[in-house]
Amino acid sequence: MSFDEEWFRMINGAAGQWSALDRLMFQCSQESNLLIPGILAVTFWGWVKWDEAKFAAPSLGVLVGFSDLLGGQLKNLIARPRPCQILSQVHEMVGCGGSYSMPSNHAVNSSTAIAFLVTLYPSLGWILLPLMGLIGLSRVYLGAHYGTDVLVGWGIGVVLGGGVAYLLKTKVFSRKKES
Repeated sequence: MSFDEEWFRMINGAAGQWSALDRLMFQCSQESNLLIPGILAVTFWGWVKWDEAKFAAPSLGVLVGFSDLLGGQLKNLIARPRPCQILSQVHEMVGCGGSYSMPSNHAVNSSTAIAFLVTLYPSLGWILLPLMGLIGLSRVYLGAHYGTDVLVGWGIGVVLGGGVAYLLKTKVFSRKKES
């Protein structure tokens, strides 16, 4: 048994043991749960720092859309089967999914957005980084991905989100402050 499979079985094996943890992990995997807090956060961002938000918020939206597209293309290129497609005794709590496993798009998209925001506003890290961890962990817990699918997704997202935010911070926002 590979390390990846052992890690998967250890995390996924906890599924179904505690109903409260099952609900938490399920909720962490629901993208729609971030919609209203996201809208409120962007509204607050625009109110407090309009000069940054008017450019950065749409940039973030386009960036997450791009990361989702990139993740989907990488899935097809890598073509790694999901654990539920090849392993026995997987606790499938959200279905097996219709696409390949690597990278986890939940991990790519959430880490892109979180790395973007934490690069611009490091003080948000205390809340956003644990959220990123929970989202990624939930994908393994629920039986949808291997741990390495999540780690690769995080790597892609951190490079994309952090890189674009760094460029905004150093090349765009710094010029506006100098003016």
